Amino acid sequence: MHKTTGTTPRYPVLLVDDEESWLHSFKAALRSSGLDNVELLSDSREVLAALDGKQYCAVAVDLMMPHISGEDLIPSIVESHPEVPVLVISGLNEIKTAVNCIRLGAFDFIVKTEDRNTLIAGIRHAIEIYELRHENNALRHNFFKPDLDRPELFSDIVTAHRDMRAVFQYIEAIAETDRPVIITGESGVGKELVAHAIHRASGRKGEFVAVNIAGLDDNVIADTLFGHRKGAYTGATDARIGLVEKAGNGTLFLDEIGDLSMASQTKLLRLLQEREYMPLGSDMAKKSSARVITATHQELVKMQNAGKFRNDLFYRLRGHTIHIPPLRKRHGDLPLLIAHFAGEAAASLKKSIRADVEDIASALSSYPFPGNVRELQHLIYDAVGICKGKRLTAENFKTLLPSTHIRIDAAQSHVRQEAPVSFGGTLPSLKEVRSKLINEALRRTNGNQSAAAQLIGITRQAVSKFLKENG
Repeated sequence: MHKTTGTTPRYPVLLVDDEESWLHSFKAALRSSGLDNVELLSDSREVLAALDGKQYCAVAVDLMMPHISGEDLIPSIVESHPEVPVLVISGLNEIKTAVNCIRLGAFDFIVKTEDRNTLIAGIRHAIEIYELRHENNALRHNFFKPDLDRPELFSDIVTAHRDMRAVFQYIEAIAETDRPVIITGESGVGKELVAHAIHRASGRKGEFVAVNIAGLDDNVIADTLFGHRKGAYTGATDARIGLVEKAGNGTLFLDEIGDLSMASQTKLLRLLQEREYMPLGSDMAKKSSARVITATHQELVKMQNAGKFRNDLFYRLRGHTIHIPPLRKRHGDLPLLIAHFAGEAAASLKKSIRADVEDIASALSSYPFPGNVRELQHLIYDAVGICKGKRLTAENFKTLLPSTHIRIDAAQSHVRQEAPVSFGGTLPSLKEVRSKLINEALRRTNGNQSAAAQLIGITRQAVSKFLKENG
């Protein structure tokens, strides 16, 4: 079941110890490190019932407890909940006991007297392992099923291409984790739309906050992302929160991450590693629970080799990697996109225009679209703008593109009356004709309701109503 949350991690960590003072102290330490979804139990007899009743991402149990010891709990937890890492926390540094706990299935053995940062790091590592297991299971499930779980998440992205469908399945599998995502692809392919889809799929309660790094210097980036205190610099008459804080329990999207300077890369690395940042003029670090998604059209591996991008930052950013193919490699989407953008443009420009979608797609099929989907969108808007009649045809694009990139065959015609509809001896009913026409439009547009409606000159709502009435 999909679960929305405003806490980190998505599923809680369970701490078990009969010393309640230590439990509350460690919970406070975890909260200060950005992990605020933590639950406590002081009675070891309640652990298995708690795990049966709720999903947890990690369990940390004290070794020496009355009733059931941590060592005795390990086999039961591992057997009934193998996906949940179990950490054993002990006041004694005993090698033999530690080895036995690991042999029984414990993920880690941590000594209470060690530095708190070591304990927190152990918890974070266990959370990462849980998320990896969760993602692997989701990926196996998603890639062998015929349908998306929540296709509405991707309604803003007009496509029927198999590579994009694989991207959507991957997004559904990884959406609920906190790990960063890097989206690669040429300019104009729709990387921000994909980032929006990831945010919606994640169910995070916070905002989606986007910033384009390109053209910003280090000071502007630092101020934009981290904010400043009053008096931090000349002209800073008021304190201002940065976009990291605004993103809160949501998503921070950094576009054109390849343009980030080395100095700003160091600051971003700290945000990813420590989940903390420093507003300008402040000597107190703030914690962040925002998920970071980045995008770039540049080849970061080549930038690393040239010393222009930090290796450690790159490995932090690519918790997950999504590549969006260019439009020239998915020309099958042309009819859908043309119908979609023509409808948008007509509404925006307040024109009553129908597009000869198939003829336009055929005419544009040899054009490489270096600007990708964004270029096609602008092209359609321009064509609708200059169109004088009621029908948008391939002819309208002749003045907008070089003749070498547009193909208009003599057989193509924008006068559809030249291809009359023929009937047999018995005329079909209007209901039958309507059904066949809508089904054919849906077939030609790979089930895209908006594009099908545009093809036959009705509203998308009419197509939707037809589908509901006919199951």
